[in-house]
Amino acid sequence: MDIDLIFKIAGIGILVAIIHTLLAKSGKEEYAYIVTLVGLVIVFGVVANLVSKLFDNLKILFRLY
Repeated sequence: MDIDLIFKIAGIGILVAIIHTLLAKSGKEEYAYIVTLVGLVIVFGVVANLVSKLFDNLKILFRLY
């Protein structure tokens, strides 16, 4: 696993946390929750892509076509 992926996920998390805090402090809680949800979907997309690659590699490893 590449360390860049961990930094990418951490960076998205920090950015979403900052934006969420700024929006919540300014009284726009609805937008803050939407930003959090979008950040979560982006991270889940990255993780789903990695899981897909893992299963492809396992299929190649065990030659299950």
